[in-house]
Amino acid sequence: MNLTSDIITGFWFWFAQAGYFLLLGMAIWTAPWSTLVSNRQLQHLFLGTTVGLVVLWQLRAGITPGLGIHFLGVTVLTLMFGWNLAILSASMALLGTTLMGQESWHGFAVNGLCTIVIPALLSYLILRQVEARLPPNFFVYLFLCAFLGAGAATLAGGLSMGFLLWIDDVYSGEKIYREYIQILPLIAFPEGLLNGIIMTGMMVFYPDWIRTFDAKKYIDDQ
Repeated sequence: MNLTSDIITGFWFWFAQAGYFLLLGMAIWTAPWSTLVSNRQLQHLFLGTTVGLVVLWQLRAGITPGLGIHFLGVTVLTLMFGWNLAILSASMALLGTTLMGQESWHGFAVNGLCTIVIPALLSYLILRQVEARLPPNFFVYLFLCAFLGAGAATLAGGLSMGFLLWIDDVYSGEKIYREYIQILPLIAFPEGLLNGIIMTGMMVFYPDWIRTFDAKKYIDDQ
């Protein structure tokens, strides 16, 4: 869910500003710049997926006034690049869609926090938990990190946006629950399916595009 108008204000607006730009700064600070500068393929993938995300985010539906729904694709970015480059790529895509008038400048940080930072960090957390607790397996990585990870990331982003709208008294809790929370599972499933399909294709044909996927460990050693 993205804000398309200036509906969150006051303390929670500044809370979102602080949270988003703090974590964006951490992403910039920890990003593997030397690898990105020296690796031409990684540069092409980074810029190509950013442009692809801008195109994907044009496919959207309107719900309650001031809100819009679209696929996120952030889990794919996180698995491809890691959490920091994923946040940077998606933030560039958000900047592009905002310049095109699809999003509100006022809601830039709120959108960045709820639809980029929180989904990326949760996707990365799920990846690390899978790596730490389960044996390396192609299908475990695919279903838990890609399918389930993307669905969970969408739920987390949507719930965080719903919480901000409720706590800021933009809409009543009943309205948010009836018009958005109830349909979140219907949004999370196709998000998980889309991310899973994309990851399946890359894992089979272009495993070297995925920085978090070791084909030798997940395929050759099985």
